[in-house]
Formats: sequence, structure tokens, C-alpha cells
Amino acid sequence: MLAVSDDVPLLDDLMPWSVAPLRLGRDWVVAPDERTLRSRWDLLVRSEGAERERLFEPSRSRTPRSAVAALPGHDGGTGPFERERGACPAPVRLRCGPFDEQWLIPDQRLIDAARPELWRVADEHQLFAVEQGYVPSAAATSRKKAEDPGDSGPALTLSAVLPDGHSPAGRPGRVRPLYRRPGGLEPNLAPGLLAFLGELYAVDVTPQDVLAWAVAAAFPGAGGCEVPLPTDPQLWSRGVELGRRVSTLMVRGARGGDKPRLPGGRRPYVRAAVPARPLELRYDAGEETLHVGDGGRISPVPAQAWEFQVGGVRIIELWFRRRTGPVEPGTPAALGPPGWPQEWTSDLLELITVLALLGELRSAQAGLRAAVTKPVTRDRLRAAGVLPVPDGARRPASVLEHPEEGPGGQFALI
Repeated sequence: MLAVSDDVPLLDDLMPWSVAPLRLGRDWVVAPDERTLRSRWDLLVRSEGAERERLFEPSRSRTPRSAVAALPGHDGGTGPFERERGACPAPVRLRCGPFDEQWLIPDQRLIDAARPELWRVADEHQLFAVEQGYVPSAAATSRKKAEDPGDSGPALTLSAVLPDGHSPAGRPGRVRPLYRRPGGLEPNLAPGLLAFLGELYAVDVTPQDVLAWAVAAAFPGAGGCEVPLPTDPQLWSRGVELGRRVSTLMVRGARGGDKPRLPGGRRPYVRAAVPARPLELRYDAGEETLHVGDGGRISPVPAQAWEFQVGGVRIIELWFRRRTGPVEPGTPAALGPPGWPQEWTSDLLELITVLALLGELRSAQAGLRAAVTKPVTRDRLRAAGVLPVPDGARRPASVLEHPEEGPGGQFALI
């Protein structure tokens, strides 16, 4: 049994630089499809004066008169949005919560807190670990969660695209990029950690290995996400391999992996077409069938996919609610596709596949955590000079060669 204690290293000890979740400020800047975002943008730029102000949905951080810098790597406008007449910037993929990929208008004038430090390091080499928010009662039950997280779901998820960093329930999480600089440079790890682990396990340990172990073994604790490090080299290798499998599923085959696929005979198919405007979702456990609206049927849908939760929220239900839930009439968010797009069905099939395969690995993850009977302690990391982490490792890296356009179009050097 894992000895859960205050001396188990936190993810914050191992991956010290973290960023708060994005704060969008207005729902209409995100949508499940690109066409909807372009339609919403066009609605605003065709409006004038008080009508544009109303549609914009001003906040304390952003109004149509705000002038802010362009997002790193994007050519969005930097003058006040009240004077905007151009085309919508090309939408980008955004991981909404732990498993839902949608689209975002990459214009910082529309986003209350876009976290530009994340955009500076988002490229084809980057992976983002998202520490899920947790319910405060986790402090009292962390020993049980270490052995079997139950319905709480994963404490740590992974994304290859920019994540919003939000959890379906509980407290806000933290976003931890694997690398502090573009191009896969300068891993976001405690200085000396790789050398310490390499000596401990007598193998070359890479940043991807540390992240894989954390994805496989992390669990929620009183002070944050806890990551027990084993002293047994064979257990380390077993956990890294398991973590790679979990990671490939979470990023859906990005970064050179294979697209998730269930074995033949277990792959979900559309047995009856999803109606144009489905209003409810229902699961038949006996037939392993997901009923989508009036008449739509998808099967087989394994129970572990339907029951997969994060923070006590069923992921498939949350995904469906975000696409079919009520919105306020007369707002940009009320603009959407006229019916259920085919790509939404494809996205749902992929989500079912990912959750089913992740569900199959949960017992292996629980077994891995239970096998770490004598984890590396924080005291041992302090003795090795890995802890405490220097303050500089907890701040974004300076990217002096990275030019950005500041408010009003002036040049900025970050």
C-alpha cells in the first residue's frame, strides 16, 4: 500500500512553472466548429455603437475600447475592437476542460486573460499537463484515492493543443507546459531532477519519461497533485510505459502516436442517424447503446466510456451539454449551426473511443500506485539538491528573440 504523506512530492515540486487557467470572459469566442466563430465575428463587425457594445459583452478586463497586444504567434488586431472591420482571425484548436476539443478566436482583445506566456511556448513540440481541480475533501480521502481514484477521474490530463486549464468541477487547476521555451527546449522540470532520477534508476531519463510517469501515477492530495516516485528501477520502467500509453490516448495520437482505436467488434458506430437538434442523451447499459436525441443510436459504447468522470462529472454528458444546452437569445453565443454537423458525430465517436481505452487502463494505474510502497521523499530530493526549486524556475522563461506586436501596433520584445 502506498504510504501517502506530506512527504510525497507534489507535481509542483517536479514541474515548477505553472500558469493559471484561461479566463475567457465571454462564451461566444469558443465554439465546437469554425464556421460558427466566423459567423459570430461577422455579426459583431457589422454592428455599430451601442449594439456592438452589447454584443461584445464587456467586462472589467475587456471592452470594445480596449487596446491590447496581439497573441504570440498570431496576427490579430491590436487597436480597439470598436474600430474593427476586418475578417475573423483563423480559429485555433482549444482543449476545453480535460477532453473536449473546440475552436477559439485567437484575438486577445476578446479574451479577459489569455495567458500569453502559454501561447509563446505552444508549438508542435509542446505538451501541456493540466492539473485538475479537486474537491477540498480530497485531503481527508487522499489515501483511498491513491489506491483507487474511483469516480474522481484522473488527477492529471495531457493536451497537445492549448488547454483552457479548467476542470468540470472543483477548484481551478494549473497548466504546466513540458517545455519552457519553443522548440522543445529547456524542460519545465526541477533543476537536477533528471540527473537524480537517471542515477537512481541507472538509465537515461528524459523529460517525456517524467511526464509519462506523472500521468500514470499522480493522484489528488491535500496540497495539490501528488506524484509518488518509486525507488525500484523496474517499477519506474513499468510506470513510464503505462504513462506513454495513457498519454497517447489523451493527446489522441498527436506527436507521432497512433490514433486511438478500439479492437474490431468493439468500435462504436452510428446505428441510426443523429437528428438535427437532439435534446437529450440516454445510455442503455444492457445494450451498450448511446441514444442521442429522438432516434439517434451509437453502439457499442462500453460502460467505462459512459461512466468516465472527472471531478464527479460524466465527460460524455458534459460534451453533449456544451453543444446542445440553452443559450441566451439575441447574443453571439446563440449563433450556431442550423443542425447537428457530421463532424460532431465523428468527434463523439473519437471521444467514446478515448474514454473507453482510458477506462481499461485505470486498474493498471491503481495497481501501479499501490506498488509504490516506499516512494522517494521530499527530504531525499532536498538532500540531492533538487529541492527547494529556485524561484526563477517558477517564472516564465524570457524569450528575448521573440518579437510581438503590442497595443496599438507598436513593437514589443519579450
